[in-house]
Amino acid sequence: MSSMASTKNILFTFSLLVFSIVFFGLSGFDLYLQDMFYNLSEKHWILSPNVEPYKFIFYDGIKKLLILISVLFLFSLAFYKVSTLVRKSRRGILVVVLAAIMVPSITGLLKSNTNMPCPRDVIQYGGLYPETKVWENYPEEVLSRGHQLKCWPAGHASGGFALLSLAFLFKKRKDQYFTIGVALVIGWSMGLYKMIIGDHFFSHTFITMVLAWLIILIIARVVKVEKVVE
Repeated sequence: MSSMASTKNILFTFSLLVFSIVFFGLSGFDLYLQDMFYNLSEKHWILSPNVEPYKFIFYDGIKKLLILISVLFLFSLAFYKVSTLVRKSRRGILVVVLAAIMVPSITGLLKSNTNMPCPRDVIQYGGLYPETKVWENYPEEVLSRGHQLKCWPAGHASGGFALLSLAFLFKKRKDQYFTIGVALVIGWSMGLYKMIIGDHFFSHTFITMVLAWLIILIIARVVKVEKVVE
């Protein structure tokens, strides 16, 4: 038996988070990839933010569905005594509920304080701000505009990546891997949509994924979910 929320996994995920921040900050990977979603000759993104049904599927609809799932888990936790199944999975459900609250909240807190631009804010894509790194400050001329940017990490995709916590509802490794795979597909679908409309760089979504997993592992460690059955 082993645990996903082991100290070794938590330290590895934290190291991956730090490495990712440094790598994407120093490399030009984000701009290289984002160029694929921007029509340089006509100066617009390949998909407008208001085009349906994409907006409903990948933004409004999925957002409401994730909130509904979180509320249902919260209610099941409140009435765990009336259901044997819920009672047996109580710790796993607690991880899911806490992740649904903490992953978007911590991501939102970072967005409010890092003052990082979205792709559409960057000069290369018709914006007014220079591309920057999360550890850098803007030049005085830019700071004097007084406008706070809120694009790092990716808030919308954080809701999808919070679903990684569903893995802790299962005891068998193969069930956990399947659940993680489904959560990654949902999280990246949400993140890719925001990249295509110019709201986020690839690094914003990747770092959000790693950050979400780190938060979930720490929650699971605190809640003390039972170990995995191989």
